[in-house]
Amino acid sequence: MEKIKTAVMAAIVVAMIATIGTAAVPMPVQATELSGGLTIAGSTTVLPINQECARVLMLENPELRISVSGGGSGHGVKAVGEGAIDIGAASRDVKSKEMEMYPDLKPVVVGKDSVAIVLHPSNPVSDLTLEEASKIFCGEITNWKDVGGTDGEIRVITREGGSGTRDCFEKAVMKPFDREIAGKASVKPSNGDIRATVSRDEKSIGYLSLGYVDKSLKAVKIDGVEATEENVLSGEYPISRSLYIITKGAPSKLEKAFIDFVLSEDGQKMVGEMGYIKLVVTQAPKPTPKVAHTKAPAEAALTPAPTPTPTPPGFEAVFAIAGLLALAQALLRKR
Repeated sequence: MEKIKTAVMAAIVVAMIATIGTAAVPMPVQATELSGGLTIAGSTTVLPINQECARVLMLENPELRISVSGGGSGHGVKAVGEGAIDIGAASRDVKSKEMEMYPDLKPVVVGKDSVAIVLHPSNPVSDLTLEEASKIFCGEITNWKDVGGTDGEIRVITREGGSGTRDCFEKAVMKPFDREIAGKASVKPSNGDIRATVSRDEKSIGYLSLGYVDKSLKAVKIDGVEATEENVLSGEYPISRSLYIITKGAPSKLEKAFIDFVLSEDGQKMVGEMGYIKLVVTQAPKPTPKVAHTKAPAEAALTPAPTPTPTPPGFEAVFAIAGLLALAQALLRKR
């Protein structure tokens, strides 16, 4: 009797080991946290996007440090081209001469934007033609009464040379009429400075990224068209541009992680919430379904049946082990 019990117990133990060996439960794979440092600089238009994306990424990855600053598009292109920073930001296309100097630059579009012409909210002027705007900024029109406003000097506020916002404005507003921004215009180094200046000066006019327009300013219509996302995407509003982040050569692991986040659904949601224009994701067309080929009986007979993939045991294995243990306990009690 003792030999039988011993044999039964041995069989149970072997069965338990075999069952446990095939009952591997997959462990959840944790995403690898990012660590290290990134430096990003350039366009003050793209600055809020980069700052918010960096903030969220650092919250999710405590060992990651991202330094974000402005300086203008020209600075961003030059600094990343020279290797002084990891990622540059620009609110204009990279110029051909810049690509000649830094042939390894890799620009990535992360959104679109419009440049709005802005006044103090108390200014009665609400609409300008594109030509009137060009005449104001080149100094040909100097009094508000000449464009339907009250009598008073127009104070022109502009961005510095190298600014992506200025580059976009000059291409869309000044160059079509072969005009240049007046040398006596007051120059400001950022979108934020333009907003602060115009919001405090009832006689001033300036231009800035649509993402910076708030209740402290009034964006004028151009030829009757408002600066809105819909009008920019349709092409009706004439002043628009793409927004870029740029690496030198193929992006590193950290650089790619940042770019991928900005382009992700969450990143693009931030782009839209900040007043910029999200990228339009075009879905690939669905493939045309193929007509199933019906095999002849002889052909089907020659084709081996697919081997079914065994389903790894889960809770069934646990119940089987429990049953074997109960059986072992019952046998031991009968001694």
